[in-house]
Amino acid sequence: MMPRPTHALMGLLACIASAPLTAATPKGDAPAWVAAWSYVASPLPPGQAPSGPSFGPPALPLGPAARPAPVFPGPRLIDNPGHIPFDTGTADLADVTIRQIVRVSAAGSAVRLRLTNENGTDTLAIGAAHVGLAGPDGTILPGTDHVVTFGGTPGTNIPAGAPLLSDPIALPVKALDRLAVSLYAPGRLAMRNARTLWDYVAPGDNSAAAALAQVHLARAPAIVSAVEVAANDPTDVVVALGDSITEGALSTNNGFKGWPDRLAERLAALPGKHHWAVANAGIGGNRLLYYGSGPNALARFDRDVLAVPGVKVLILMEGINDIGRSFSPMNPSDPVTAETLEAADRQLIERAHEHGIRVIGATLTPYGGAGYSSEKGEAVRQALNHWIRTSGAFDGVIDFEPVVADKADPLKFDARYNDGDKLHPNDAGYRAMADAIDLRVITGGK
Repeated sequence: MMPRPTHALMGLLACIASAPLTAATPKGDAPAWVAAWSYVASPLPPGQAPSGPSFGPPALPLGPAARPAPVFPGPRLIDNPGHIPFDTGTADLADVTIRQIVRVSAAGSAVRLRLTNENGTDTLAIGAAHVGLAGPDGTILPGTDHVVTFGGTPGTNIPAGAPLLSDPIALPVKALDRLAVSLYAPGRLAMRNARTLWDYVAPGDNSAAAALAQVHLARAPAIVSAVEVAANDPTDVVVALGDSITEGALSTNNGFKGWPDRLAERLAALPGKHHWAVANAGIGGNRLLYYGSGPNALARFDRDVLAVPGVKVLILMEGINDIGRSFSPMNPSDPVTAETLEAADRQLIERAHEHGIRVIGATLTPYGGAGYSSEKGEAVRQALNHWIRTSGAFDGVIDFEPVVADKADPLKFDARYNDGDKLHPNDAGYRAMADAIDLRVITGGK
């Protein structure tokens, strides 16, 4: 049996019944909650990773069961000003405080947290939770710490397979404020997943501590999957749906250097009373059609896009892992064609349009020289990019490919924008991608 905090079940029931009526709710009309930060990370548990069917014409046979994408080896470009030690192991965690650093992309008079146990197979106990403005080394800035409650209680249980919203927290935030969210998990966290970000981890209940004792950095489970704000002004949300290049792999960890982070900075700088927030729905190893470190894009679309509060625009950048796995020189599997990928994109576009969401297609960046690159795969990548640019299926297009391509060899990354793996941008590459976006494609003139 997993340990449970006192009154946890009562807290969960009270949260479901009465959270909108708590005293922390801003005065006046009900707040317009919008997603100001998100992170989709946890893969499905082992043994629950279905291999997806081929989709759309032409018909293709099913490939063998897909394997999760490999974990990136060791910390890279970590933002670690305090020289905190790393835990690169994969053992389960238990009786620990996990402190996640997030950066909200919109201003608001209050915040609330979305916790996730959606990929868990047992109840997840939360013994205590705190949130405050974050210092550069993961500490809490003086005078900003707030206790997080769930239906008025300081702890809760999250059922297996479920998310859970906290009560509103009376913590005013500005766009691009960094928050430290500290969660005490008294039980076992049986999922050390393939996340690209590192969290602060300390033994026992240190959730109220300004600075964590005996702290180390680890790829701990991302229990906080979103931060919502009670927006001060009209605010629309852009969801970036993709794989590790959208997640921000190999950028400065906890430094918010991925292209969606830089896009959030540019949107926050726009004048006027209408604002834009950015929610990152990238998962390393993700694919359009098959399992790859998380459900395929078609399978997770409702949860990771349609259910995001305030979403009005989707930026779709998926497919390079489908192509790489399909044509890998080492072990090809799960065959795809440009047509099957285009059919999947059309499905996502139709489902988004049903909910009034505009869809912006982003071209796939070069991958020549990457571990799973091939001539046949390159032909599919070029065909898919051509379709994204010319089909008219999307409401707008962001052409990332030429931004980071080597001018002398466009099939490969410009060396300035890649640190050696031939697949993922570095900080400079992510910035170049975001800076190349015509913001009018996103804002539509708002």
